[in-house]
Amino acid sequence: MASLVLTGDTSGQVTIAAPAVAGTNTLTLPALTGTVLTNKTAGTVLQVVNFSTSTETNSTTSTYIDTAITATITPSSASNKILVLASANGLAKLNQNTSGNLRIVRGATSVLEFGGAFGYTGSTANNAVGGASAEFLDSPSTTSATTYKIQVKNGSSVGDIRVNWDNNSNSTITLMEIAV
Repeated sequence: MASLVLTGDTSGQVTIAAPAVAGTNTLTLPALTGTVLTNKTAGTVLQVVNFSTSTETNSTTSTYIDTAITATITPSSASNKILVLASANGLAKLNQNTSGNLRIVRGATSVLEFGGAFGYTGSTANNAVGGASAEFLDSPSTTSATTYKIQVKNGSSVGDIRVNWDNNSNSTITLMEIAV
């Protein structure tokens, strides 16, 4: 078995040993400067993207609309997973007998509904309910930039449903690429 020994600039050495199998194998190194990642361990967090906002969203329609809670990640491998941690705060229903619903979307695809019927009181009384959070492990199967966001809708198209009511709350979305 052949080995290549590299001696360090100041001390130590690294040995690259050929495998003890017949045939030809190729190790291609990337054209990068710095540390070379040659082996990833399943479950390792490869990158983290976080976004936080206090921008208010007001919904008066029973169709889902975007909030300002959004983040984009570019997976390094199509087989890796994306762990989505989402928190919508300052949730409230105002002026009518209605409720709100939340969901997480990847691009235009709904991947998880949560916080169902928040704020419902059975009356026209205002109701500030705090927040709702969700965790979801997604398989986007891509290496393209992928956007996740929280959307909100008004359950009955009357009154107001709010996220980050009066800009006094902070909502977040965190995306983690997990090696598979």
